[in-house]
Amino acid sequence: MKTRPLIALDADGVLLDFHRGYARAWERAFGEAPHEHDPLAYWPHHRYRTGRLEPDRLEHFLSHFDARFWSTVPAMPGAVAACERLAAAGYELVCVSALEKRFERARLRNLRDLGFPIGRVIATGNAPGERSPKADAIAELQPLAFADDFLPFLRALPASVHTALIRGGPNRSPNTGPDLALARSIHDDLAGFVEHWLSAPQARPPDGAA
Repeated sequence: MKTRPLIALDADGVLLDFHRGYARAWERAFGEAPHEHDPLAYWPHHRYRTGRLEPDRLEHFLSHFDARFWSTVPAMPGAVAACERLAAAGYELVCVSALEKRFERARLRNLRDLGFPIGRVIATGNAPGERSPKADAIAELQPLAFADDFLPFLRALPASVHTALIRGGPNRSPNTGPDLALARSIHDDLAGFVEHWLSAPQARPPDGAA
C-alpha cells in the first residue's frame, strides 16, 4: 500500500472554534455567558471584551482550560466537510497544534468526536521566540501543505511546504505586515483552502495513492 500524501492543519481557528470554546469556558467559570462586543475580532478577549482580570479571577478562569475544555471545543463551520473532501481525495491529515503536550490526547478525542478524519495530533507547545513552535514538527512531517490561522506560526517552515494562512477575524489581527510573504496562499476559512488546493492539478495526489 502506498503512503498517502500528508496535509497538516492547525486546530484553533482552522479546525476548531476557539472563540466559542472560550465563551463556554467563561460561562462555566463565572456562571454567565460573556457579552459579545466585536464578532469580527481576531482574539476572543476582544470579541467578548472580557478585559483584564484580577489575579485570583484569572487563575480561576484559566483553571477551566483543562482536559474537559480541550476535548469539547466546537468545530469551525464547514471544517469537518472540508477535511472529508481532502480525505476523499487521498490525503492523510494530521493536526499540528501549539498546545501543551499533556492535552494532546484530549485534542485528538475532540477531533474524533466531532467526526474529523484525523487520526493524529502533534502538540508542540508554544514557547516564545521568533521561530514558529511548529517548525520542527513540520520539518519532520514534511507535509505537502500546512494551514494555520496565526501568521507568526508560518515562520521558519521548510520552503517545500505550501503554507496557507486562514485569515481569522480582521479586527486587531496579527495577520498583517511583512510576514504575509510567508503565506503561499490566503483564505477566509479551511473550506476556501481546500477548494484552492484541490483545484490545482499539481497539488493532487498521484494516481494510486491510498
